[in-house]
Amino acid sequence: MIEMSYPEARYLGEAGESSGVFRPASAGPDLTIGGTAVHHLGTGASTDGQFGLYRWDMGPKPSGPSPHFHRTISESFFVLSGTVRLFDGKGWTDATAGDFLYVPAGGIHSFRNESGEPASMLLLFAPGAPREAYFGELAEIAAEGRRLSDAEWTDLYLRHDQYMV
Repeated sequence: MIEMSYPEARYLGEAGESSGVFRPASAGPDLTIGGTAVHHLGTGASTDGQFGLYRWDMGPKPSGPSPHFHRTISESFFVLSGTVRLFDGKGWTDATAGDFLYVPAGGIHSFRNESGEPASMLLLFAPGAPREAYFGELAEIAAEGRRLSDAEWTDLYLRHDQYMV
């Protein structure tokens, strides 16, 4: 087993501080990509770059990215409800509530809802890169019904640390 230690202190005060950020469950989605509602529970900006945490509520129509990897972030997936197909770089698994997948930087991965039923999961990435911009662009493309050229997709992916395989 790898021995771990705590990182360097980030807070050096003596008494602590009131700095929590609360987001009620009643808050609506921050954006919609096709039939998927995306809730930005914690962004890199709101977590001081520590991590990003989204709730990904997928509708019944098939959705999700093709296999890809990131050079700068790890990603983790925790299924809350329904069935989400998770790809770990070796094969696909039909994951259900309580199932978890961690993918380090460079790890090929993907996720899809192909069940014909709604599904929900948490998506955690660390450190807290500005992924909101990437998903916002995808939402705009979907809402406008635009078709990007291969060169436009390549540019979008490169600007957002997304390397398709």
